[in-house]
Amino acid sequence: MRVKTLCLAAVLVLAGACGSPNAGGGAKDLTPANVPDSPKNPVTLNIIDVAGNLQLTKGMIDEFVKSHPKVIKKVTYTNATAPELPGKIKAQQSAGQVQIGLVLTGTDALSAGIDQNLWVKTDDYASRLGNPNYQAPAQKMQELAEGHGVEVVYYPSGPLIEYNPKTVSKPPATAEELLAWAKAHPKKFQYARPANSGPGRTFLMGLPYILGDSNPKDPKAGWSKTWSYLQELTKYVDYYPSKTSETMSNLANGSADIIATTTGWDINPRALGQVPAGDKVAYLKGMHWVTDAQYAVVPRGVSADVLSADLQLIKWMLTPQQQAKAYDDGYFYPGPAVNGVTVQMAPQKSQQVIQQFGRPEYDQWIPKFPTETSLPAKEQVAAFDQWDRTVGSGKVKK
Repeated sequence: MRVKTLCLAAVLVLAGACGSPNAGGGAKDLTPANVPDSPKNPVTLNIIDVAGNLQLTKGMIDEFVKSHPKVIKKVTYTNATAPELPGKIKAQQSAGQVQIGLVLTGTDALSAGIDQNLWVKTDDYASRLGNPNYQAPAQKMQELAEGHGVEVVYYPSGPLIEYNPKTVSKPPATAEELLAWAKAHPKKFQYARPANSGPGRTFLMGLPYILGDSNPKDPKAGWSKTWSYLQELTKYVDYYPSKTSETMSNLANGSADIIATTTGWDINPRALGQVPAGDKVAYLKGMHWVTDAQYAVVPRGVSADVLSADLQLIKWMLTPQQQAKAYDDGYFYPGPAVNGVTVQMAPQKSQQVIQQFGRPEYDQWIPKFPTETSLPAKEQVAAFDQWDRTVGSGKVKK
């Protein structure tokens, strides 16, 4: 299956694995003066993807390797989940043998790595990365990296609901209507565990705006309406899948009639035939886009040559010509993080997918609704922890 969970599993912190300012094992920091403009010899770059990001960026990377043989001679690609990544990085750092040269991640592992001091401070190399010319909401998402990563793709995300129009003739238009619908149709509404799911996380972080909570940025003290709502809603939810793709399968097979979704998770599964092409989307009154992004981060402890290659590659990925590849098959729709990148610049296949499976209403909704950044690292951890304890406890399917 090509669709992968957006920004997988921000259960970010394993017990005893976070919070120490001295984390990061035995990794030593390089300084700009130690890092050459180009590697002395072409490097083998080992890239690990914990966000499904290669769907969007592999074409950019492969083209760079082909056109820059003196910088990178070979790339290896591996995939993992966000929760297992910090342990892998820390083990290599502690051994003084950092083999992972570049990480592609969502806000989950980005936040975990910031918390555990695993990442190179890429802001120290800003002059080598040029001016990415980010879109305004993408720039706000870049700030979540706190100087320790570079945003490479962006999308407004959600929260949206996706439904089967054959069984749902009139979709809920408000949060209250969604709750009433779920009560009247038990086990037919579903979203995946927020710590493991982009749409699940976006639904969780979007509700405080929809419900008018006192402080949507403070899940501990400012989400009283949200937690009450979710604790009532959970009475009518059969179980919470551990990955988004299962909710899509359940929508397709009829075991769920309404699920939480995002722009990309709406378009891409329909393009791949995993969800019926005729399924519909809607938003709830009070909608604010909770934006999402994915990042390139560099583990502390890489060699000066690897870091040099990383910086050149990341700069390349942020050019408009390469950013156009991020339209992909709608997986992170629209996808580009920088200004001035239109779908007409995308590969022909991407243009065809967006034309066939994109939605004209997105062109209206994206500028219509306010945009809000995802929660910062500490607050995300707190929100996921409270959801696990007070909402999803006993109902998460492993």
